[in-house]
Amino acid sequence: MTREARYSVKEADGTVQCRLCAHECRIPPGRAGLCRVRENRDGVLHTLNWGLLAAEAADPVEKKPLYHFLPGSRTWSLATMGCNFRCRHCQNHQLSQLASPDSLRGLPRKPEEVIRMAQAADCASLSYTYSEPTVFFEFAEDCGQAARAAGLRNILVSNGFMAAEAAQRAAGWLDAANIDIKAFSDRFYREVCGARLIPVLDTVQRLWALGVWVEATTLLIPGLNDSEQELQGLARFLVGISPDLPWHLSAFHPAYRLLDAPPTPPETLVRAREIGWAAGLRFVYLGNVRLADAGDTLCPGCGRLLIRRLGFGASGPGIAGQCPDCGAVLPGRWR
Repeated sequence: MTREARYSVKEADGTVQCRLCAHECRIPPGRAGLCRVRENRDGVLHTLNWGLLAAEAADPVEKKPLYHFLPGSRTWSLATMGCNFRCRHCQNHQLSQLASPDSLRGLPRKPEEVIRMAQAADCASLSYTYSEPTVFFEFAEDCGQAARAAGLRNILVSNGFMAAEAAQRAAGWLDAANIDIKAFSDRFYREVCGARLIPVLDTVQRLWALGVWVEATTLLIPGLNDSEQELQGLARFLVGISPDLPWHLSAFHPAYRLLDAPPTPPETLVRAREIGWAAGLRFVYLGNVRLADAGDTLCPGCGRLLIRRLGFGASGPGIAGQCPDCGAVLPGRWR
C-alpha cells in the first residue's frame, strides 16, 4: 500500500533524496531508489510497501537470534518485500531482491491488525525481520508505537545500514536489535553486499548508546570474512562498545549467487569463538552448527551453566537473568 514517505528531502529540480538508509539515494521523478520500494512521484517520495506483508509468523525469540532478550518467549515476525543490500549469499532472496516496484506482493495489514495477531499467538514482542526492515521503516515505526501502547516489545533484525536520523527515531519505540555485521572489511561489503561497512558499525554504536539492547551476528564464509585478523578486529570493535554485547557466529551454507564457497567447518566457528573470548567478550554463541555448548550461557561470575539452548528452546536456572549461586546479574532484558 502506497503512503507518502518520511525521511526525505526535496530538491529544486524535483529530485528527492531519501534519508532513511545510508545509501541516501537521490531519486529523480518517476524512478525508485535502490531498494525498489521507495519511489519519487511528482517530487514527493512514496513508500510502496506500507503494510504490504509478504511474511508473518510466530517465532521463538531465539530464532532472531536474541539470547539475552526475553528468553523462551515468542515474537510475532513480519516483513515486506525489498532490501537495500544486494548480498550474493542472501538466503531470503525471493523476498528481498526485487527486479522492480511491479514485483511487490503481500497481504495488506494495518498496525492494529498486527497487534491483534501477535496477542492471539501469545507473543511478547513484534520482530521486524526476514527481509530488511529499514526499507519498510514507516510501517515498522507505526506498528512499534502501537505495540508499545499495547504492552508489547519491539525487535529489529537488520543489516544496520541506517541513516542516523532513522536510528535515533527508532530508539523511541525499539527495545532490542540484532545487527548483522557481515564482515569487518569494507571491501567485502562493497563486493559481496553492494554497501559499506562504516554505517553499519555506526548503527551498532548508536543504538547501544541510545539504550536499545543490541546483539550482533556474523555469518562466517570460508575465505571471504573468516581470517584471524578480521575476526580479531571485529571482536575488539564489539568489546569497545561493551564486553556484554553478545556475538552470534553462524555457519555459512552455499546459497543464491554464492554457490562456489564451501560450507563453514565447525572448527572455524570454535576458533572464532575463542578469538571473541580472548578479546574480552563475555557471551559468544555459535549458530547453524551441532555442538553441545553452542548456545549455552554461563554465569560471568562463577561459571555455572545458567541457560541451556537446544534448537530454539531455552531453559535453565538463569532464565530470569540472575545466577542462583553467586547472585550475578546477566546483562540483557529479562521478564
